Amino acid sequence: MGDTDRKLFVLDTNILLHEPLAIFSFQEHDVVIPMTVLEELDRIKDSKRDVARDARVAIRTLENLFSDATPDEITDGIPLHQETPSQGTISILADFELQETVKAFADKAGDNRILNAVLYLQTKRSPREVVLVTKDINMRLRAKGAGVRFVEDYRTDQLIDDIRFLSQGFQRREGDFWQQVDDVQSRNAGSVTLHTLAREPFEPTYLNQYVIDEESDFVGRVDALNEETVTLRDLSRERLLSRKVWDITPKNIYQAMALDALLDPDIDLVILTGAAGSGKTLLALAAALEQSIEKKQFDKIIVTRNTPDIAESIGFLPGSEEEKMLPWLAAVTDTLEALHKNDHCTEGSLKYICDKANIQFKSINFMRGRSIQNAFVLLDECQNLTASQIKTIITRCGEGTKIVCSGNLAQIDSAYLTPVTSGLTYMVERFKHFEGSANVHLNGVVRSRLAEFAEENM
Repeated sequence: MGDTDRKLFVLDTNILLHEPLAIFSFQEHDVVIPMTVLEELDRIKDSKRDVARDARVAIRTLENLFSDATPDEITDGIPLHQETPSQGTISILADFELQETVKAFADKAGDNRILNAVLYLQTKRSPREVVLVTKDINMRLRAKGAGVRFVEDYRTDQLIDDIRFLSQGFQRREGDFWQQVDDVQSRNAGSVTLHTLAREPFEPTYLNQYVIDEESDFVGRVDALNEETVTLRDLSRERLLSRKVWDITPKNIYQAMALDALLDPDIDLVILTGAAGSGKTLLALAAALEQSIEKKQFDKIIVTRNTPDIAESIGFLPGSEEEKMLPWLAAVTDTLEALHKNDHCTEGSLKYICDKANIQFKSINFMRGRSIQNAFVLLDECQNLTASQIKTIITRCGEGTKIVCSGNLAQIDSAYLTPVTSGLTYMVERFKHFEGSANVHLNGVVRSRLAEFAEENM
């Protein structure tokens, strides 16, 4: 199965559910798929879970690879890339036959059978490195405890190694901004003032990154870049902080920057990160209502979010799709109520607004295959989505559609995601150089002093 320089990677089921084409990521090394993984994919492909489609894609990919292979070739391994057969191979291991060979786990649970397969290969293929690849943190711990020498996470979609290095969407300049500027060319373009300065002091920088300082109250946004210079759009801090949208005014400069991005018609994607209670959903909904009802920019507002258990339970809830979604979108409906709490009849106002703005609550499972036109899309709780899931949603957006993705990396519920592997982190890094997107990290909790204390001390 190749020489000792090539590693042998054993893939857990969750790798193929996370990225169905993951088998092609190992290039010159060899990939082994335990039979248990195929059995688990088979059970998942016909389920109502949102990963059923990914299971089917993985199965079809394997079928295409092995369609002309003999049983012996499937066991020994076939080239992953037919045009370069000298590179890595892929094989299927009949791990249900290994119970008598390996004395690791006596029961036949799926994870244990996969661990037995890794230990078997570790012995049989020595001195080659046999690596178990899994996104299950507990599986990695159990594997190490069972004697598996090499265990790894799947990180081809990980762009940073430490969440502290994640772009916040703005850079803070110490002191007075203008005191640090030696040469500037300023000009007016209509009602907009633009300043062109040397780029080097601002590195690293990118389009639509905000620039704020501590003393002169300067706020700018990167409008253009070239190798030598950066052009900043001058934004008045006073004007940003006094802007009122759907009776909401920003409570700090971070909310003001977020609102600026949300209301800019030239920005198609806005990414809002920050702690619980920092105002992500409130600002997004206020901007959506303002632009849909007052400015007539959008025909509808679509609200969706990741619902890990929705596939198992949504069918048992009564009512339409939107009524089934309401328990998972309580955070959004709570925000709508907060926006209209001072109305004479809050319930009547909410019904009127939902009809007037054509607010639709959709399950993320049913977004595939759609083409969304002239809509304001709010994708909440993005921290629980993978990069491929977020790609599925963003690629649905057609002409005239603006999408807002929000999330809190400290509140990841997925068993397989961490802050650095979350699709939200991937999206922030991947889109930061795209001229049609803006990202703002909302510092500070404005929900209440109780929420702020809990966020900082618990």
